[in-house]
Amino acid sequence: MVTPAEARDERHRLRKDEIITAARRCFRQHGFHAASMAQLATEARLSVGQIYRYFTSKDAIIGEIVTRIIDFRLQEMKSTSDSSHLCELLAWRQVLNEDDEALMFEVAAESTRNPAVAQMMADADARLFSHACQKVQQQHPHLSDERARACVELLAVMVEGTSWRRLMPQKASPKQLYPLYQQFYHLLFDSEAS
Repeated sequence: MVTPAEARDERHRLRKDEIITAARRCFRQHGFHAASMAQLATEARLSVGQIYRYFTSKDAIIGEIVTRIIDFRLQEMKSTSDSSHLCELLAWRQVLNEDDEALMFEVAAESTRNPAVAQMMADADARLFSHACQKVQQQHPHLSDERARACVELLAVMVEGTSWRRLMPQKASPKQLYPLYQQFYHLLFDSEAS
């Protein structure tokens, strides 16, 4: 049987989810910087005061969105058995969630003018980087810590660069790119150098 406290907590969680869903739509339409709390309240069909019961500021909403996106990416990272599938994702410019990708572009833009959001980005990157290093070291135990970190940094540049390149028409055939990405992957991970 559900206790009154559990029912209250569930209602609170559902309302926060509704606000985040509305915020995602609002931020996609207007951008983080330009979107006002009044616009967000209209999108969420709540008053600004009601939103402040759940989130202390617009930055807090951005923080929750970033946390959820990073949590999703970490779960995807954990659920894949190895990272060799990256070659396919990069060559064909596949994305796990286009909406998340666009929102992270908005966060990146906002981070150039908002130190709090810049810190959110740095914290998110640190979480992803740490988990990626752990995964690389599990899959490639012959690599030194330093070499694994260098490999993850190079992969991050490729993945993030590919995210930006998705905004432009692809200039090379994925069928041509795929073997090049495979060669690069093997150069990084199959090398005896550590």
